[in-house]
Amino acid sequence: MATEEEISARHRKERKDLQNQITSLKKQASKKTRKQVNLKCEELTKDLEQRHLSELKSFRVEHGLEDKEESDNEDISPEQLLEELSLKQTIDETPKPPAEERETVPKRSNRQKARLAKRDAEIARIKEEARAEAALQPDLKRMEQDTLNKICQMNGLVQYDIRPDGHCLFASILDQLRVRHGYESPKPYVFPATYRGPQSLQEMNVPSLRQISCSYVREHRDDFIPYLFDEETMSIKDLDEYTEKMETTAQWGGEIEILALSKVFQCCISVMMSGRSVHKVNEDEITNPELKLVYYKHSYSLGEHYNSLHDL
Repeated sequence: MATEEEISARHRKERKDLQNQITSLKKQASKKTRKQVNLKCEELTKDLEQRHLSELKSFRVEHGLEDKEESDNEDISPEQLLEELSLKQTIDETPKPPAEERETVPKRSNRQKARLAKRDAEIARIKEEARAEAALQPDLKRMEQDTLNKICQMNGLVQYDIRPDGHCLFASILDQLRVRHGYESPKPYVFPATYRGPQSLQEMNVPSLRQISCSYVREHRDDFIPYLFDEETMSIKDLDEYTEKMETTAQWGGEIEILALSKVFQCCISVMMSGRSVHKVNEDEITNPELKLVYYKHSYSLGEHYNSLHDL
């Protein structure tokens, strides 16, 4: 069992490690990514401070150095109540041993009983509020689709369905390339030097786009390092491991792959979404026609999804 001094020493080491990681991230940030990196660093620092405070408080309560009820003014947050409710339901569903096998439980003091009664009443109130809130919960899927339909109508676009799986981003971009670049004479694409696949739009497929994006990321490491920060380990993910997984599996693509492909195909890639303005990646690159995608957060059972946008 760690002592309070040992916990404090570990906290000092974690703060120092985080500071080193933050320094490394800021050094590697480009002008385009500096703002995003600074925000991420502030968030990581705040999360670490909150975790340290929580650990110290738990240690002091456990060892009688601090009274939990007095510290909390005998209040409990809704999140804690819901967590306790979940635990209580799990315990209630566990088979009970025969009465003769049960251990005799000491009677609780009146203060303990009053505290538990207050807590049970609060749990009941939260459960009732949750039921009422669920009854009024908006249909997020319908709202999202209605909003996107209106935006598409205003811009003369129609949503073209792409199979909802881990390849949807790449399949949507491939469809856009064939629709918007296939019948024009775009400026030659800038394929990565290490890419050895097909360079004709008619011959390309989803694996081709995965290879192209990953090859570009590997050849321009410094531009993508800030996107690879792992909040759980407070370290930067290994870029080679990340690109290998993205290139050889059905891993969902995202911001990194959109940016890489926009650079290769010398164009802006825009992403329409509900509740936000259109997200434009590589907006300053206007050499080739813009590729237009639509992003869904609530409309598909598998989770986030991309479709292609065609002109009416």
